[in-house]
Amino acid sequence: MEQAVIVHLRLDDEGFGSDEKRESINELQDELADAIEEAEAGEFDGDEFGEGECVLFMYGPDADALFDTIKPILKKSPHAKGGFAIKRYGEASDPKAKEVKVKL
Repeated sequence: MEQAVIVHLRLDDEGFGSDEKRESINELQDELADAIEEAEAGEFDGDEFGEGECVLFMYGPDADALFDTIKPILKKSPHAKGGFAIKRYGEASDPKAKEVKVKL
C-alpha cells in the first residue's frame, strides 16, 4: 500500500510566487528529496505551484516514517510557516483512506 505526505506551503503572492520564492522552494525540495532517499522512506514526486501556494508530493510505504524524515527540514525552513501537511494512510484512489492534517 502506498501512503503519502502532501505539504502545502504559502507563497508570497496569490499566483505562482516570486522567482526568488520559487527558487528557494526548489532548494528546499532538493533537501527533502535527498533526506527521503537517504532514509529509504519513499520518494519525492514533485510539486504544483499556483493560487498562492506550492504543494509538494511525497510517497512511501509509511506516511508517519516519511513525515518524521522531512519534519526536521520543514521545521527549520521559513517556507513552512503558515503551511500544513496531510499524512494520507492509503491510496489516493481510496475514498476511505484516513488523512491527518499537521500544522507546520
